[in-house]
Parts: sequence; structure tokens; C-alpha cells
Amino acid sequence: MTIAMEPIGRVHGGRTAALDDDWDREICEIRLDANRFTPDALMGLDAFSHIDVVFQFDQVDESELVLSARHPRGREDWPRVGIFAQRAKMRPNRIGVTTCRLLGVDGLTVRVGGLDAIDGTPVLDIKPYMTGFAPRGEIVEPVWSIELMAEYW
Repeated sequence: MTIAMEPIGRVHGGRTAALDDDWDREICEIRLDANRFTPDALMGLDAFSHIDVVFQFDQVDESELVLSARHPRGREDWPRVGIFAQRAKMRPNRIGVTTCRLLGVDGLTVRVGGLDAIDGTPVLDIKPYMTGFAPRGEIVEPVWSIELMAEYW
């Protein structure tokens, strides 16, 4: 069964190109689709400091999708890892998920900081970040992923 997803809104402002690093300084807005939503869809969201934004890498061409292993960012000094062991935009369903700072809510507009999506990106969902959903126990990740993220935010 195929599930069709319709964007709830789009990213406005911020970057116009998907550059790899320094996303934390980016400020943009998510504007909900006024034909589907009223401001009460965002009621209470402003009580949270962070939100999880689910979006689609809509500008990644089908021919660029990666279905197997590769060196992250093409760096031969990092190990080849499968697409599901990294967070690259060339994913099979081109879905991105980012926890970002919530800076404000006004009507159907959500202002955020640190969202690594470019201007015009379709937003599929917004969820409040709740520590109760954060990982339990020790977090383990390989050295290459820590190096990759050193300049990302």
C-alpha cells in the first residue's frame, strides 16, 4: 500500500542552497497551508522551546538517490556505510527530520532557528520536542559521524 503525503506547509526564508555546514545560524519560517489549517492547529506549540520538523528533500533528483553504501560526503578517510547508517539527503524517500529551536508562532507561521531545510522545502509534519521521547541510556556513535557534525550546527 502506498501512502501519499501532502505537505502541511513550506519553508520560507533561510538558505536557497543545501550547503553542508553552519545551519545553526539559519532563521526561517514554516508557513502552514491556509487552505487546510487555521491558527488553532498550532495552539500551545509556543510553550515548547524546540520542535521536530519532518520535511522532504524535494530538490534531490531521483537519479541522485543512494540505495546502498557510500563514503559520507565522499570522504575516503571515513568508512563506507549504508544509506540507513547516515542522514544524507539522497535517501530513498528523501525525508529529513530535524530538531530545531522554536522562536515563535504567529497565526499559521512558525519561526525556527537551525532548520537544515532550504527555502521552498515542503514540510510534512511538525511535532513538539519532548524530553520523554528522547533516547534512554547511553548514546553511541562512530567517530566519523562526530567529525561530520563538528561544523554542521
